[in-house]
Amino acid sequence: MLKDFKVFLTRSNALALAVGVIIGAATGKVVSAVVDDLLMPIIGLILPSGDWKEAKIVLRTVVDAQGKATESAISYGHLLGTIVDFVFIALVVFLITKAFLKSPPAPPAPLTKVCPQCLEVIPAAAMRCRACTAVVA
Repeated sequence: MLKDFKVFLTRSNALALAVGVIIGAATGKVVSAVVDDLLMPIIGLILPSGDWKEAKIVLRTVVDAQGKATESAISYGHLLGTIVDFVFIALVVFLITKAFLKSPPAPPAPLTKVCPQCLEVIPAAAMRCRACTAVVA
């Protein structure tokens, strides 16, 4: 059973997938830290409240009999941070993927061609067909 499991891991690329998921999670944490600690404080300067996590649009404030205020608000600060986080993670994954996955080289030119007169296969550099002596381009 252990041997079958080893064969499964090596033949099905499950091990490579597991490593990719682990590296992806670690990359996500690093990018999230960069967004939270470097970018969002700068974006927070633009937001009205200055603290991006607490940015919200207050729709209604209700004060009860004891004087306690309850707000109905749209909290867009956390959403904005999550969107910026996602965009940067997607960008980093795209750049890493582009760096490691190169496009395949163009296939080499064919070594043979077919005579249009007799359909004989001849070398690509041939100027005449060896079977029917027709001129081929």
